[in-house]
Amino acid sequence: MEHLNLILLDSTMDFGITVTLIGYLIVLSALIFLFLVYLTLPKLLDMYTRSRMKKAGKVDAGESTIGHSGEVNAAISMAIFLCMNEKHDIESGKITAKKLSKRYSPWNSKIYTIQGGLNSRF
Repeated sequence: MEHLNLILLDSTMDFGITVTLIGYLIVLSALIFLFLVYLTLPKLLDMYTRSRMKKAGKVDAGESTIGHSGEVNAAISMAIFLCMNEKHDIESGKITAKKLSKRYSPWNSKIYTIQGGLNSRF
């Protein structure tokens, strides 16, 4: 009986190890694929932009890179940061609920719609 349990446990362990290894391989291959896509995408966009600018005659053939300097990128990112974090009002953070006395209105009184009080006066 113990021999049968060890065989069943061994086959279960083999299945678990197989599923685990296949799962790790799938995740690792997906990460490698995404890494390669993100690595080559800027180069492809740069080549596409450079070819479009050459057709328009705006870029010389000797120019190697198209882009902004580090100072321009820093200024743009700082402007976006300041714009997104700009607070318009200084709020206290307290929420208050005040009970207001409502004025009487026949439009919100249900008793007149049940009894027909408004139409019976005429």
